[in-house]
Amino acid sequence: MIDPPIWSDDQLETDLLSAIAAFSKERLEEPLEDYLEAFDVYQGYVEEVLETTIDLSNLDHTGLDVLSDPRLLEAFRYLAGPPISEDDLKVLADARSLTKKNLETEPELVKRLIDVVRQVLDRRRFAWVVENREPTEAERSAAVLASAALMAASRTQTKRRTAGKNQQEEQVKEALRQLGFTEVPTRKIPTISAAPAPGEFCGECLLGSRKGDIIVRLWDQRVMPIECKVSNSSTNSVKRLNNDAAVKATSWKTDFGLRQVVPSAVLSGVYKLHNLSDAQERGLTIFWAHNLKPLTDWIETTR
Repeated sequence: MIDPPIWSDDQLETDLLSAIAAFSKERLEEPLEDYLEAFDVYQGYVEEVLETTIDLSNLDHTGLDVLSDPRLLEAFRYLAGPPISEDDLKVLADARSLTKKNLETEPELVKRLIDVVRQVLDRRRFAWVVENREPTEAERSAAVLASAALMAASRTQTKRRTAGKNQQEEQVKEALRQLGFTEVPTRKIPTISAAPAPGEFCGECLLGSRKGDIIVRLWDQRVMPIECKVSNSSTNSVKRLNNDAAVKATSWKTDFGLRQVVPSAVLSGVYKLHNLSDAQERGLTIFWAHNLKPLTDWIETTR
């Protein structure tokens, strides 16, 4: 069996520079309309929250109306500084569920949710609440615009990450199809024998104790889990690469044996060179979305 490629630091740096250039080009060409459309939508949500609660002065009596509407609940979470995720809000308010039915039957839950956000209310955006007075028109307008900007930025970043990952996965799958591989239904893979057959692959599934984005059965019977990773900053790359993909590589090799699996990652975006080297040393084979030829060339050697 032919071992997967191990890249020198010079080779990694060359591909890293190409990945950064591709990332920059994509970001500069990204349409501004996505952000602006989200901004307009969220501006309406925030304005509706303020109107419903009389500029947050009547939360005790109108809180249920806000919390039981998914649109307004999202805006409500962004009243905090910094904003609170829905999962964190549930934990802080000791809430099992935020469904309308649950909120209507548990008035104490509504009170707890309101109290949580009151404690962490952004005092810069909503100074009038802290000072127990009515807002000026300028204050109210500034609070709406700032809140809408926060929400729109968050939504755009989430959409960007999801779209980037989905696009990358489809790119890898298409490259596999061009090699003659067939996509088969996803399944749990507790043992090597449960993996797709040679020349087949499946989408995200549980391989051993860890999920893999794409699971490939190479022609020589080895299993090749491929992680698709998009990083928008060198700092973020530690989480995406070293604390996720490289950890999975170690786990898969422990579960299935060094000669049975070829843990791999297809990367795009911004990374630090030493993080790439570290991940490779921990058993992760690295390929790049901007140039999948090394990936397909190596897979062909397993015939």
